[in-house]
Amino acid sequence: MRHLPNIITLGNLLCGCMAIIAIFNAKLEYAGVLVLIAAVLDFLDGFLARLLKAYSEIGKQLDSLADMVTFGVVPGLMLYTIFYMGAATADYSETALYIGQHTMLLVTLFSALRLAKFNIDTRQTSYFIGVPTPANTLIVISFAFILGHDEFGLSPIIYHPGFLIGFALVSSWLLVAEIPLLSLKFKSYDWNSNKGQYLLLIIALVSMVLFRYAAMPVIIIFYVILSLIFPPNKQTT
Repeated sequence: MRHLPNIITLGNLLCGCMAIIAIFNAKLEYAGVLVLIAAVLDFLDGFLARLLKAYSEIGKQLDSLADMVTFGVVPGLMLYTIFYMGAATADYSETALYIGQHTMLLVTLFSALRLAKFNIDTRQTSYFIGVPTPANTLIVISFAFILGHDEFGLSPIIYHPGFLIGFALVSSWLLVAEIPLLSLKFKSYDWNSNKGQYLLLIIALVSMVLFRYAAMPVIIIFYVILSLIFPPNKQTT
C-alpha cells in the first residue's frame, strides 16, 4: 500500500504524456480531458500519501517531475498549437508570428521555475505563493473546451495573437509572483477563518452553472482577487 501514491503519480505522468500526443494530433479537447484526469490523480496521490503516512523523498521528486510534464509542458504546447491555429488567418509577418508562437513556451519555462521554487519554499504549507501550475493549466485547457463549444462567441478573442501573447506573459508572471494565494486545505471549517475559501467555492459553483466551459478563467480571476481581499497569510495567523 505504501507504493500506491507513487503509482497514482505515475498515472498523472501517463496522462500528461498522452495529452502531449493528443496536442500533436490537434485533439485539444481530448488533451484537456486527460489533464482533468491528471489533476484528480495529482490530488489523490498527496491525499493518500498523508492518509497512509507514505511520505518519501522519491515520491516528492516523482510528483514534481510528473507535474512538470502535465502542468508545465502540456499548457505551453497547447498555447503554442492554439496560436498556430489562429495564425492561419492572421495578417502578420512570418517573423512576428514566429516570435509570438514561441512566446507561448514561456509558460512552460516559468512553470518549471514555479515548481522548483515550491520544492524549496517552506512558506507554502497552508497557502500558495504565486498561482499553482495546475490552476494555470486548467485555464489553458479551458481555452480548448471554449473553442470546441463556443457558446459566448469567444473564439476570435482566444485565437487573437495579442490575447495569447498577453496571457502567456501575465500567467508566466503570476506563476512566480510573490503573491500569497488561497489554498483549499482547511485547518478548520469556521466562516471567519475561511471566508476567502468559502466565497471562492460559491463563485466557482455559480460560474460553472452560468458559464460552463468558460467558467475556469472567471474562477481564477476571482481566486486572485479574493486572495488579495482575504490574504491567506493573515487568515492563518
